Parts: sequence; structure tokens; C-alpha cells
Amino acid sequence: MLTCHVTLDPAFRIGTVNPRLFGSFVEHMGRCVYGGIFEPGHEEADADGLRQDVLKLSRELGVTVIRYPGGNFVSGYRWEDGVGPVEQRPRRLDLAWRSVETNAFGFNEFMTWARRAEVEPMMAVNLGTRGIQEACDLLEYANHPGGTYWSDLRVSHGVAEPYGIKLWCLGNEMDGPWQVGHKSADAYGALAAETAKAMRQVDPSVQLVACGSSNDRMPTFGSWEATILDHTFDYVDYISLHAYFEKAGEDRASFLASGLAMDRFIEGVVATADHVAAKKRSRRKLMLSFDEWNIWYESRFAGHTNLEWAQAPRLIEDEYTTEDAVVVGSLMMSLLRHADRVGVACLAQLVNIIAPIRAEPDRPAWRQTIFYPFALTARHARGEVLRVEPITSTYDTARHGDVPVADVVATHDAENGYVTIFAVNRSETETVLLEAALRALPGMRIIEHLVLGGVPGELLHSNSADAPERVAPRAGNGAAIDGSHLLTAPLPPASWTMLRLAHPIA
Repeated sequence: MLTCHVTLDPAFRIGTVNPRLFGSFVEHMGRCVYGGIFEPGHEEADADGLRQDVLKLSRELGVTVIRYPGGNFVSGYRWEDGVGPVEQRPRRLDLAWRSVETNAFGFNEFMTWARRAEVEPMMAVNLGTRGIQEACDLLEYANHPGGTYWSDLRVSHGVAEPYGIKLWCLGNEMDGPWQVGHKSADAYGALAAETAKAMRQVDPSVQLVACGSSNDRMPTFGSWEATILDHTFDYVDYISLHAYFEKAGEDRASFLASGLAMDRFIEGVVATADHVAAKKRSRRKLMLSFDEWNIWYESRFAGHTNLEWAQAPRLIEDEYTTEDAVVVGSLMMSLLRHADRVGVACLAQLVNIIAPIRAEPDRPAWRQTIFYPFALTARHARGEVLRVEPITSTYDTARHGDVPVADVVATHDAENGYVTIFAVNRSETETVLLEAALRALPGMRIIEHLVLGGVPGELLHSNSADAPERVAPRAGNGAAIDGSHLLTAPLPPASWTMLRLAHPIA
């Protein structure tokens, strides 16, 4: 049997688990808003048109932050269209997704939804077709107490108290030629820096995210970050990363190793940020916002230019399989492993659009397979991420070369006495025996053992409206802790595993 050996010691830590790592994303795209979180007339809708079944699953998913309103959508968005009396709001063309935007759902409706979903809002401002003034106007509307034009307008719209929104994105994917208002690195960097300075004049407490590369395959990757940070390093708190993963053909071996690609992307951006810090003689370690990530079968999407104009059309409503869930679990492990530098992360998107939650007009909402590893990690990854160095064999992949057959991440919640181990076995045929030395954590007992995947004939199974619970985590077998404080647990082929340990109850 293949083995993977790790040593868990609370003295060796990477960083504290930031609750903002468990964010998601709501964009005015397809049926994410209309027919997703907002559907007046649906039997689950409340008086504000918010679907209660989606809200309930959002809370169960454990999302802590929601990035809004885009995405590509934001680069052509006039935020003023979405406030005030609904019957007076204009219908607009959304150039990003060739859609008709009714503006029936706007800023205040989103903030109402965010409060009920118990999430922190992460607002994006339009730096594509708009600029400094419009960003400051929105911030004044949202956060200024009153006595000015925009804050008094908010009060007149029935919101007496300011929202106090802290997290703000300075545009979206401005390196992408597909972006409305696409800019060169110097042009965007200069605009982002001036916008940041102006926004801090309005509200010094805001935390700002500069646009990094849309993905690490962009020809400007690396140089884009370096140029942007030359302009913005002293004015922003984060630089963003976006990445989507998919299985190419039948190459499951490479797909299961997607976490390594995420690791390399993060470490490349960290290296660039630290290079800029060195140039500026700064000891500051800039944080990263991985505010779009997921599995997206982009090769199946015809592209937005081929779409017909429509209102809330069905777009990229991918149906996820068990193997997709295994990969999502491993990507969350990658985020945890970089908890010292990744301060925000957003699974894109929340509902219907490449999402963990699906909703239909005539059905209750249901959980996709990828819902489970996200929810379990969000619920149980607490305290400190331990520095774990897995010792295991490797296997060859077409896309990544030699990769470790297994990966392990662990968190230690010292306050409550819990250790949570997340593990992935990438082998498609072999069980891997996990061996975790717990000498520095004596007296632990196993309180939960869950597995996703591990059954070859079920790796392509998925959930649907007719079979909403076909795929779900199952209880694992065979885990034990012996007298020498060694935990052993079999990791089935192509699987994601969670093991929770606790000190005995006195």
C-alpha cells in the first residue's frame, strides 16, 4: 500500500485561518441574481423577492464574504441605476454578457440579502467605463453617515444608517482584452492608485483590492502585477488572483493535481509582491485576494460574443461530479496552506452560475457536489493552519509533471481542543495509508471521519433536481490512533477526506 506520512505539531504554524477565506461571488450574470438569490413570485420567496431556500443553503455553505456585483458585469455598470424606486429604474444593455439588465435588484436589495445571509459584502467599483468620482460617490452613498448629497439620497431610499462596507475591489480583470474598458498595466495602475487615495479620503477605514492577472496563463502575468504594484503598493491592502480549472479530455490524473497549479499561482504572485516591496524598501507583506476561483468547463462555453440578447439567460450552469468535488476540496487545501498571505478568497459563483447551489423556478434549491467540501472546510477549519510536510511517493501527469500522490493540510483550534485534517489521494487506483504522528498532540481521539469520492464507478455521478442527494459525504472506515500517538487512515483512490480529532471530554 502507498503511504503518506505527516507530523502534526502545534508549534509549527503557517498562519491563522481567516474567515474571509470562505467567501463567494454574486454577479449580475445569467441566473445568479434573477432566478437565483432573487425570484419574486417563487413559492420560497419572501416579501422582498429573496428566495429563502437559497438563503438557507447559503448559510449552510458557510460563506462569510460575498463579492458583488461583478465580475465582468461591473465594468459597464452604473450603480445609480440600481437604487431608488424600482419602477423608475432604467433597463440597460449589459455588454459583458449580452444581457438585458432590468435593475430590479440593485445595491440596497443586495445589502438586504447580505444581512439575511449573514455575510460581509465585498463591493467592486467600475474602473472600466467609469472612474474616481463614481467610485467615491458609491462609497459616500454606502458609508457616509449623512448631510451630503449621496448619503442623504441613501437615507431618502429608506436606509438611515450607513452600511460601513470595508472591502472594495478596484475594478475587475482589467488586464483582459474581453473587459469593457480594458487598460494597459500603467493606465490601470495609475487609475487604481488615484482611486484608492480618493476613496480613503471619503472613508479611511476601507480595505482595497487592486486587480491582478485574470489568470496565470495571461501573456502579461507577472509583469502586470509588478507594474500595478509599482503604482499602488502604498495604497492598497490586497492584489487579486483569478483561476478556473477543468479536466482536459480524459486526463483525470492532471485534473486531480489542480491544487499544485493553484499553489504555483499564489507563490508567483507572492514573489512578485515581495519583489516590489524590496524595491520600495518596505517590510510590508502585501496580502492576496483570490476572489474568483472554481472549476469551470470553459471549453464548453461558446463565448459571450455568440450570445443572443436576453434577460437573465441560462449561462454556464455546469453540473458538477464527484471528481469535481474532490478537486474543489484540494483547492481549498491550497488556500489554507497559504493562509499567511491569502486573506480573502471567493468561490465563483454562489448559485446557478458554476455554483455549489442550484435553483429552478419550479423546484426547491439543491446542493451540487462541490457544496460539501466547501461547507465542511468552512465549518471545521479553525484556529491555526499547521505546517505539514507530507512524505509520499509521486506519479506522473501530462500537465504538471511528477506530483505527490497525496496531499494533507491540518488546522489546530487550541481554544476548543480540535484538530482537523484534510487529505486528498490523487491516485486513481491505489489506496494511500495516511500516517499522522501526533506526539505533540497527546490524548486526541477521532470524532468524525468523512470521505468524498473513492468509488471509481461513482466519480462521474452528480446531483440534480430529481436526485439532489445522489452524491454526499459518507462515513469513512479504518481510521485509528494507536498507543504511540500515530493516527492511521486509509485514503481511498481519487478521494477527499476530512478527519476531526478532539481531546477527551473531562
